[in-house]
Amino acid sequence: MFINTIYLLLVDIVSHIINILYVVLVVAVYTLWERRILARAQRRLGPTAISYQGLLQPFSDGFKLILKQPIVPLKASTFLFILAPIISFTLALFSWSFIPSPFFGSLNNTSLSLFYVLALSTLGIYGTLLSGWASNSRYAFLGSLRSTAQMISYEVILGLSLLPACIISSSLNFVDIVFAQQESVPFFIPLFPLFLIFCIAALAETNRAPFDLPEAESELVSGYNIEYSGIFFVLFFLAEYTNMLIFSHVIPLVFLGGFNPSSLLSCYIYFYKVGLIAFGFVIARAILPRYRFDQLMLLCWKIFLPIVLACFFFTAVVITLSV
Repeated sequence: MFINTIYLLLVDIVSHIINILYVVLVVAVYTLWERRILARAQRRLGPTAISYQGLLQPFSDGFKLILKQPIVPLKASTFLFILAPIISFTLALFSWSFIPSPFFGSLNNTSLSLFYVLALSTLGIYGTLLSGWASNSRYAFLGSLRSTAQMISYEVILGLSLLPACIISSSLNFVDIVFAQQESVPFFIPLFPLFLIFCIAALAETNRAPFDLPEAESELVSGYNIEYSGIFFVLFFLAEYTNMLIFSHVIPLVFLGGFNPSSLLSCYIYFYKVGLIAFGFVIARAILPRYRFDQLMLLCWKIFLPIVLACFFFTAVVITLSV
């Protein structure tokens, strides 16, 4: 009995280590892809110096940052300053473990997997808020306040946008939602307004352009992470891109039909959908101007929220009457 317990514990530890390495590798490839797309959009070459066609550029940048000395400001709250990026990256990894994959499955396939992803995404706000407060810097604090207000506001939109899909499928599990779409139609067809709103809210939730206000270089230098360097900055960087990839999986799973694990073609099409959403995160940065903060909040509370609530109540009424 004791040997079996140790064996299961070792298997669990190894699976989580592999998951971490997989996330880091995917993020590295994604950053290289992003730099290539932005370079083409701006008529530049992009990374070309490190190895063939700059394929090792993300790893070179990562090692350079890791080897740099992490600097803690003299008047910063040292414990919270170090804890903030750890919180952000750890919560992003936990969220990733609930995402089902066609070939690797899910580390935590529970009946509330969608709920856990949203909950962990919400808790990630604490890493952003703590980083600004613990830095004891006005620039960092202002950036963290703006980012916290933005993330809290759009968390409401994200959750309400997903509820009609959960009502139709009668489940909060990603696998059940996917099966419900395979029995009827992808949910983006009957829930098209919510699909568009969720995609826009995902940009705001991950602080990506055109909603990258907390990191507006012209106003706040670099936002909440201005005082971070070395490995601490790497953790924030990995957390941001991991959250982008998580939303790139959530959108196809909930709205675009997901995948059928018994069909190899369906699995490849699913990864094509994920790549298309990930491409949308990048191309939005290349072509869209930055919103003002008042415009961002106006869009959330006076435009998106009434639409999402109306769609939610309409879906609930239709499902109730059809039962």
